[in-house]
Amino acid sequence: KQWYQRRVAITAGIERNISFVSTSDDKSLRVWDWDIPVDRKHIADPSMHAIPSVSLSASGKWLACQSMDNKITIFATQKLRLNRKKVFKGHMVAGYACQCNFSPDNSYLISGDADGRCFIWDWKTTKVYKRFKAHEGVCIGAVWLPHETSKVVTCGWDGKIKLWD
Repeated sequence: KQWYQRRVAITAGIERNISFVSTSDDKSLRVWDWDIPVDRKHIADPSMHAIPSVSLSASGKWLACQSMDNKITIFATQKLRLNRKKVFKGHMVAGYACQCNFSPDNSYLISGDADGRCFIWDWKTTKVYKRFKAHEGVCIGAVWLPHETSKVVTCGWDGKIKLWD
């Protein structure tokens, strides 16, 4: 059976690794149990936009969803509920599947954008902590180094991978 009509993004290991979440360009979020081919929770709200990228926090408590309306929305993984107080904006990603990721200590959120910039937001305040020009063209990916948490790696459509301190 086919559940999605468009591109799908998946994050693994929520709820003590008994489930995983998938998102799609069809503006929905679904929770699945491993080895069961039926979604057990389906979230599709008229206000939602396509979610091409999802990221699980290091604590496993939060799911960051890069939304095509130029926002990162946060869901609590326990019951997959939207946290309306945690919305991260300021970047431009509409039309691009830019990754978003948590810092290893869950203090910050990071994302690239269509203009080649890298954005870092403070988790507590949801305010932009830092932004800088990382690439010529789209900055499609940004992640923290897990063993050197003061450093991030970005990649862009300019064909470059860069290490930032």
